[in-house]
Order: sequence, then C-alpha cells, then structure tokens
Amino acid sequence: MTTRRTRGAAIMAAMLTGLAACSAPSSGEGDGEAAASVVIGVASEPDTVSPLLGYGKDGNSKLFDGLLARDADLKLTPALAKALPQVADDGLTYTYTLREGVEFSDGEPLTASDVVFTYRTMLDEKTNNTARSELDAVKKVRADGDDKVVFTLKYPYAPFAARTVLPVVPEHIAARQDPNTGSFNAKPVGTGPYVLSSWSKGEKLTFKANPNYWGPAPKVKTFTMAVIADDNVRATRLRSGDLDGAILPPNLAATFKDDEGLQTYDAKSYDFRTVTLPQQNKVTGDRAIRQALDAAVDRRAMVDRILDGAGRPAYGPLPVDDPWFAQGIEREQDLGKARRILDQAGWKTGEGGIRTKGGQQAAFTLLYPSGDKVRQDHALAYASDAKKAGIDVTVESATWEVVEPRMKDDAVLAGFGSTGDPDFGLYTLLHSSLAGDGFNNMARYDNAAVDEALDSGRRSQDPKKRATAYDTLQRELVKDPGYTFLTHIDHIYVLTDRWSELTTQLEPHEHGFASGPWWNIEDWRPKK
Repeated sequence: MTTRRTRGAAIMAAMLTGLAACSAPSSGEGDGEAAASVVIGVASEPDTVSPLLGYGKDGNSKLFDGLLARDADLKLTPALAKALPQVADDGLTYTYTLREGVEFSDGEPLTASDVVFTYRTMLDEKTNNTARSELDAVKKVRADGDDKVVFTLKYPYAPFAARTVLPVVPEHIAARQDPNTGSFNAKPVGTGPYVLSSWSKGEKLTFKANPNYWGPAPKVKTFTMAVIADDNVRATRLRSGDLDGAILPPNLAATFKDDEGLQTYDAKSYDFRTVTLPQQNKVTGDRAIRQALDAAVDRRAMVDRILDGAGRPAYGPLPVDDPWFAQGIEREQDLGKARRILDQAGWKTGEGGIRTKGGQQAAFTLLYPSGDKVRQDHALAYASDAKKAGIDVTVESATWEVVEPRMKDDAVLAGFGSTGDPDFGLYTLLHSSLAGDGFNNMARYDNAAVDEALDSGRRSQDPKKRATAYDTLQRELVKDPGYTFLTHIDHIYVLTDRWSELTTQLEPHEHGFASGPWWNIEDWRPKK
C-alpha cells in the first residue's frame, strides 16, 4: 500500500552529522546529474560485496547477476541464463545455457567457466562462506563449452533452481586472489546494472551505472547508500532533505504522514524478530524456562504497540499466511501456563518474585544491537513479560562486534527470515550441524526430530512429504523452543515521489542493499 507524504521544515543543521557529501536533490526537475541521482539511508552496510563470501546470495544485487533472477512476484526469470534450466527426469541434472553478449564491467566476456569457478569456490571449505550449506545438494558443476553449465546433484532438491540466483563473479580477476582476504571483497567487478564507484566504510557506498550492462541503460545514473545506524538520525536526515529515502521503523515512518512529496511503501516480509536461547546457558538451557517464556510473551501487543500494526505475531519461523505454516500452532499469552510449567520444573518463586532452582536464579542477559529502536522495544517488552512469570531478563545494547563473541552464552534479540522455500533459512537457523557456525543456529539448538525433519524436507521432491516434514518441525519447536519467536515485521520505506516504477517484493530479513523499493532501481523512470 502506498500513501502520500509531505516534506516538512528542515531540522537544525547541528543534528545532521556525517555524510555531508551525500546531499540529496530536493526535486526531480531538470535532466542533469542531480536529477538522475538517488541517496538512500540504510541501517547497516555489508562486511563484503563479494558473492564468494555470501553477498547477494538471495539475488537482486545491483553489482552482479545470477543465472536466474526473481520478478516482483518472486517468480524465477532468466538473467545470465537465456532461459530457465533444463531439468533431467530424475531431478539430478540442471543445464543452463548462457545469454549471448554479456560482459563484466571491465569489458571481459562472461563464459561458463566463470559460473563454474563461482560455485566451486563457494563450495570450497577454505572459503569463509557461511551459506555453503545452502548448496549442499550440489555434487559437481562443470562447463559444457563456453555457453553451457551443468549441475549434478547428490539428491533431488526441489528448490534448486531458486539457488541459482547466486551472483556470478569473473574468474579472470577473483581466481588470482584469496577469496577471504582479496581486494575483490571491496572492489568488485560484475555484470550487474551498476558498479561500486566508492566505499567509505561506516559512511556510504556509491554506485554508478555500468556502461557495459547487458540490459537497458538505467535512468538512475548514480545512487548512494548512506549508512546511518540510528533510526532517529535516519528520519531526521530524510526530513531535512538530505536523503531521498530511508528504511524506517513504523512509528517513525508514521511521523511523515502529513509531509507532501513523499511516499510510504509497506513491504510484507518473512523477516521475524526472535530471542535466541542458548542451550549451554544455565538458565536458557532449561527447556522449562524456554517453554515458560514462549507462553509468557504477548506477541499481539508487540505488533500493536511496537510495530503500530505493521506486522504479524510470530508463532514460529514461518509467517501465518505462508502455505507451509502449521495450522493450529497459534497461541496467545498465557501467564498461568508459564507459571505452572516453572512450578512443575522446580523453579520456585524467590526474593523479588524471581524464581530459583538449586541455588540458580532464573535470570539472564538479552543483547540487542545498538541504535535499533524496534529491537530495543521488542527486548524491553520481552523482559517485562518474562518478569511476570518470575524470570529476570536484563536488557543490554551492544555493537555486533561485542554481541558476536557473547552470543554462545547470552540471549540475543535477533532477526532472520528467507523467502522462496522453507528450506531457505530454516536449515541454517535450526540444524544442529550448524550450531555455532557464525550467525547460523545462534541458539546452538539441538533437536533430533527437527534435524530429521529438515533433512527430509531438503531431500524429498514429494510435496506431501515435504509438507509433513515442515509441519512436524514447527510443532516440535512449540514443544521444545530454542528461540522465542515474537513478530514478523513489515518493512517500511519513505521516499521522495519523483520516480515511477517503484514496487516492493515479499522480502527476506536481509534488506537495504537489495530488497526495498529499489530492488529494481535500474528500471526506475523520472516522473514528468
């Protein structure tokens, strides 16, 4: 849904810190460089822009293309491949024929060997790509001449074609470098509609139209992603005219409701907020504590009060309107149930109403990333609900550099969610083989029934068997929660109303540099 917004008076200059060079144009008049430039405020920046390390793995990278891409409805369409793949009857072989005449931004031609190099490097255990498990089905990949790529799978993997939205890199450059430390990680060469012209870490990334792009030339000649971690600062800069658009939490987006010349875009998503409950923590490692927290939380209130209605309660990792959602697992806050669970498990009410068991107080720390108001509000509401059941949760903000080494012991207000297939995201979130693998399985969750369901869902081509597997998985998560799932959030964007062809997709958790109304920025046209 799109709503008109209007730009108010400028905020005092003292508040407009950093990124002075990112000044945005205030109107679309004229055909000069300013009218063809866009500046967007985003909350964070990637660690790398190399697909070999996971950048752009879900598609929509402006620097690279995959063999396939997704349209506005997430339907798979050809990109570097001239058509959808030919699939063998046994589901074990996928053959792609490359589009003719595609060049990388340095003018070198794309060949099948570039595709083979890309996938082989991603699958190499020496490459620090934490998304490697997503390609587990691939047995081998080979070139058949210069224009054909053949994938052979270990087992039939129903959603494999959707994995080939992965960006392709140039072998003639990337093969000369260490994929983990080479300059390609910050100075990429790709086939996408834009090239990265500059990157000031912690400040901005600037993209310019790729003169060698194989598709139509973009009308937006330059766009900048201004990295502004604090939600309030992002809103201030947008109101001042320093930005053309920004990602905003719902409460801040609502403050632009009377501002003329702006539009709000509300994108539905699979993005959920959850609390990781590390199993090696003395408190959160107790299943009764985890079950009590699941019962104590008021998800509906979080949607209404924190998200201003822009979201849905999360009863598991899949949203309620997903066709794979396990019907009947919806649950309301039940403090009576939470208290009974703790009573039966031997957690007795102690001083200040906080429960204890064997001398251990029912208390733990919950971390959330600094500057993220939505996560802060979720964390505080969660702690309030937990205290009503006798569990003391101390909320603490920290940078990700501080959070990462602590997340094996401390709970984290985290965000995840992938579109396309239930295997996308669930496997990395829950499978015990990935416990402690970077940000995969942050809770170090270990449940044999869930592992079995994940493996069955991944390896079966039978839709009924897959549905049964994912239904079993979701019901097991209710019985043995490794996370407290809170909300699925809508992504809210506010942008100047001077371009046409802006649309939104159903979005994953990862948004900002790919998802958003700018997922197809190369197709934007200036309004007359």
